[in-house]
Amino acid sequence: MPPVQNEEAALLGKEKMDDIELRSVQLQLTSVRPFGETKSEVRVRTDTCDLLVVAQGDHTKPCIITYHDIGLNWSHFEPFFNHREMKGLMKNFFVLHVNAPGQEDGAPNLPDDCVYSMDDLSNQINYVLCHFAIKSFIGFGVGAGANVLARFALANPQKVDALALVNCSSTQAGWIEWACQKMNSRILRSRGMTQGVVDYLMWHHFGRTPERISEISDEYRAHFCSGLNAHNLGYLVESYARRTDLGIEREGTTLRMPVLNVTAAHSPHINDTVTLNGRLNPTKSTWLKVSDCALVLEEEPRKVAEAFRLFLQGEGYVPPVTPTEGAWWDRGGAGAGKRRVCRTSPVIRITENPISEAVAC
Repeated sequence: MPPVQNEEAALLGKEKMDDIELRSVQLQLTSVRPFGETKSEVRVRTDTCDLLVVAQGDHTKPCIITYHDIGLNWSHFEPFFNHREMKGLMKNFFVLHVNAPGQEDGAPNLPDDCVYSMDDLSNQINYVLCHFAIKSFIGFGVGAGANVLARFALANPQKVDALALVNCSSTQAGWIEWACQKMNSRILRSRGMTQGVVDYLMWHHFGRTPERISEISDEYRAHFCSGLNAHNLGYLVESYARRTDLGIEREGTTLRMPVLNVTAAHSPHINDTVTLNGRLNPTKSTWLKVSDCALVLEEEPRKVAEAFRLFLQGEGYVPPVTPTEGAWWDRGGAGAGKRRVCRTSPVIRITENPISEAVAC
């Protein structure tokens, strides 16, 4: 044996491996696809325009419909729904991310005579349900999107099983908000994105101290300046400024389905959520304020995911997690092969702060 081969054999502790042994080794890939990899974009025709809807998950599972806030689109939800605490849970659901008209990235300008109200936006959800043959769904909305879903739920209570609303307003805009939004909508349609509009959008999402989380706030500024169609955003901003009161009250007409009402300690919309909470049936609603943040889905996704899981668990959509099971959806434990709707599981109602002090509030 040549000196080089002797040295290799001494290092390996055996004779040099024959090439034929390596050819028989095959790479085994897991068949489980991450939730985010199954998304597809679909154009849904409505009575006035087309909507871009992004679908994720298995169409045979219960449906969750999301709706975004002003200045954002469906991609705002993608990091949250693909968060480690959510990915396993979402395997039990079919998710539809609805974009308001012309708010998706790269959207062409809407016609100059395009005027729609918040009620028009809520009515468009019927076209989405018809397109995908969905009978009922769980709504997940933020800001203006939460208002849209709440309006739809009031008009179509039989089609909404539950609502998770973040920073939802149930009243019409006050004079100061109306004036600011009206001015911003005109600037957006005539001059495009200006520094004043960007500053307002930053306040709308982050409150008065966006520098607390400079990395996230820088990403949002960049998105507002270059990642959206300013002309189209003007129409959405104006429709939100012209929103009407939902007309609900605790002792009268109110949302019939369970509601998870979420806000953040630094959010400028806390008072709106408190007002909404006072108008909801206390036996079917939960108000959750997450501390030390303003943008809950970006800053505290784990806490919101845990609250949302418990909310769905309380409505019988997912089986309860026992202490011995741990995070069964993440580990692929004993229950991982039985991911399905669990309407027979015990109903567990959650209180105002559904998470322990160690992880929330």
